[in-house]
Amino acid sequence: MHRELLKQLLAEVQSGELSVEQALEKLKLLPYEDLSFAKVDHHRSLRQDLPEVIFAMGKTTDQVVSIAERIVASGTNLLITRVTPETAEAVQKVLPKACYHKLARVITLRTADLTPATRGTIGIVAAGTADLAVAEEAAVTAEFAGNSVERFYDVGVAGLHRLLSITAKLQQMQVIVCVAGMEAALPSVVGGLVAVPVIAVPTSIGYGAHFSGLAALLGALNSCSSNVTVVNIDNGFGAGFVATLINRK
Repeated sequence: MHRELLKQLLAEVQSGELSVEQALEKLKLLPYEDLSFAKVDHHRSLRQDLPEVIFAMGKTTDQVVSIAERIVASGTNLLITRVTPETAEAVQKVLPKACYHKLARVITLRTADLTPATRGTIGIVAAGTADLAVAEEAAVTAEFAGNSVERFYDVGVAGLHRLLSITAKLQQMQVIVCVAGMEAALPSVVGGLVAVPVIAVPTSIGYGAHFSGLAALLGALNSCSSNVTVVNIDNGFGAGFVATLINRK
């Protein structure tokens, strides 16, 4: 149950449209609903203004579908990450309005309007085309949370002129998510060009000595730009979520 629904419920009790017993029935799922294999946190949107997100990887399709149904039934917006096409098809059978963002591997469904007060635009910067799945996970997450998002893709440091050509636009962003594989040099360079927080997302894209993203993670952690902070390898969702918190008024 999100904040606006709860305010409406309390107003109905105050006006006499709803009895205390009826209100208690609606509130019985707070703070969570026990599905035996999962405890669905319906209370999270009240605490954080953003609902619980389903991480689909490692869950069965039936488990993902069941959790998604209960989140939507509570009147809360739905976000599922790391969704396979097969699971997406199953979710859309029971929730036809759900949107599957194939590249991002994300499902979104809005059941309630979300108009958070934000300070500006979140920039999503990706070094190369191979990084786009992670970049899109960050972008879709930020958009789902009500942010204005601008994408800047394929601007890695191997062709520095591509990045320099968009410097003026980057300097207009309120916060930047910077996605890069290989040695992850891009976040340091971007950090040196702007005066806003830069969230580095190292990706598991690279050759053998890249160690499935470990080289990129260590490179980002060792950034000499003081405004760069780092999330874990391929964690586009985490970057989009934190960027949302930074962008709030």
